[in-house]
Amino acid sequence: MRLLLLAPLLLAACQAVPPDPEQVALACERRAQEAQGPTGSATVGVSSDSGPFTSLSVGLSSDYLQGRDPLEVYDSCVRARTGAAPIRPPRLRS
Repeated sequence: MRLLLLAPLLLAACQAVPPDPEQVALACERRAQEAQGPTGSATVGVSSDSGPFTSLSVGLSSDYLQGRDPLEVYDSCVRARTGAAPIRPPRLRS
């Protein structure tokens, strides 16, 4: 009997919290920036312990490889995560 009384409270506690639109915009903005082209970094340096060192990192997103428009990537990402239109335009790389 007590379980029947607690069931509505338990179900209410399990409801999903709607995503924060600004956090979604930031995450989708990163994805749109990655769709603009390859990303990466290079490091060159010298250490007193081990001498010279180098490092290279290159990233290619599947959206970039498919030739998707970064603005469309941003819009579809936001809509998929929130079910609504974006709250602001993306800040893309120049």
